[in-house]
Amino acid sequence: MAFEISYLAHKHIDKNKWDHCIRSASNCLIYSYSWYLDMMADNWDALIATDYEWVMPLTFRKKWGVKYLYQPAFTQQLGIFGKQAIDQNVVGSFVKEAEKKFSFAEIFLNKGNRIAEGAKKDNFILNLHHSYEKLEAGFKEDLRRNLNRCKTFGLLYHPSEDYRQAINYYRREYSSRISQLEGRDYRRFTDLCGIAYENNMLLTRKVELPGSGILAIALLLQDSGRLYNIMSTTLPEGRRLEANHFLFEQLIREFANSDLILDFEGSDIAGIANFYKKFGAVSEPYFFVRFNNLPWPIKYFKK
Repeated sequence: MAFEISYLAHKHIDKNKWDHCIRSASNCLIYSYSWYLDMMADNWDALIATDYEWVMPLTFRKKWGVKYLYQPAFTQQLGIFGKQAIDQNVVGSFVKEAEKKFSFAEIFLNKGNRIAEGAKKDNFILNLHHSYEKLEAGFKEDLRRNLNRCKTFGLLYHPSEDYRQAINYYRREYSSRISQLEGRDYRRFTDLCGIAYENNMLLTRKVELPGSGILAIALLLQDSGRLYNIMSTTLPEGRRLEANHFLFEQLIREFANSDLILDFEGSDIAGIANFYKKFGAVSEPYFFVRFNNLPWPIKYFKK
């Protein structure tokens, strides 16, 4: 199939057509909507084919006078989205076009963008279209034992409207381990959550123990097809009481028999991957792409 790819600066993008394409795409992800990109990316332009049949956001920064592609914070996957099937020829054509416009890139393409030269990354998902009983049947035996222990602790699972609390706990507990996140990233994400909250696209769930306060808390974004586990935090006392196991079990119970997929958002870290697998989650891979055509000697500072 012949198609032409056009580069559009941000000011020339038709946001209505863009969001219609994303909404209609079989590989639709919340990160790719124009409002999400506007909030989280420093800058973004786009590659567009055949009147918004396929689109690719180009999130970029500039350093030393050179524009380069990067992955914005709290934006796990981007890449090519479209109303029509996306084969490796389409993916390759878009990546080559991006390479003409930018000298350097470290970006993550999405689950529908298989590309031979891209490194595969694991993301775990659980289809919630089934009854809780059927979903529970897929739990691993050690998870069942942990959940039985939780029953003896008197843990409580609650909805919350305080998304800022979830962000603050996450930042307090994990910022030292996630050094690439900066203050501006958290500020942007907090503002994004405000928009999502006003549009009923955000939910916060917490686990408490009477007399001990919060043990675990999760912030999730929601679109028509997915719950995205953007931030989940377990406090020290919560780790002792298996509060994170209880939180996700209750979340699965709450949304069983829905039209949603629980997107755990990762991970390639073995311990985290094994935790998600305990709930019956399966890997839905996405792809990392890097190219470096920077001029000498800058090229060798970005190995």
